Amino acid sequence: MTLAGVLLRLVAVLALGWLGGFLWFSLTLPDPAPLAVKTDAVVVLTGGAGRLARGLAVLEAGSAKRMLVSGVDRRTTRKQLAAAADSPQSRFSTTDLGYEAIDTRSNAEETARWVAQHQFSTIRLVTSAGHMRRARLELSRVLPPAVLVVSDAVPVEPKAPSIAAEYSKYLLRRVALTLGAE
Repeated sequence: MTLAGVLLRLVAVLALGWLGGFLWFSLTLPDPAPLAVKTDAVVVLTGGAGRLARGLAVLEAGSAKRMLVSGVDRRTTRKQLAAAADSPQSRFSTTDLGYEAIDTRSNAEETARWVAQHQFSTIRLVTSAGHMRRARLELSRVLPPAVLVVSDAVPVEPKAPSIAAEYSKYLLRRVALTLGAE
């Protein structure tokens, strides 16, 4: 067998492995957590439709006492968030705005600092269904094992390219962490 034949087979095996993983990833997207599940706090990662509304619904239902919105633009105020959410500003009285995060990894680091500061032992993580696994992966890297994280995925209309991109990012990050990269 030629080197080209070996390389072609290797590429085919890798492509089939990626495709199988993508199917698993797509068919097992997480669901929202029931509002009856109570946690100390709720963490909303910015960047997608429905996330802030879900976090506010969690607070309103009494399912969490405090909320962190991680990855907020530095120029954004509570008043602007309230207007964007079409919600009274008073609903943000137990909300902290996290201005430090710029990506999923820094969302996790910002969340870990906030959890430690408030000594929370349970949090509800709100992000899109496609983003949830990578966000949980990053949180597992920085949160103490004793902190329970409840996944509360905001449903999304799955579109193959965006789900494929999320799966690829998740896969690459898992490999990087396995190889010892931070």
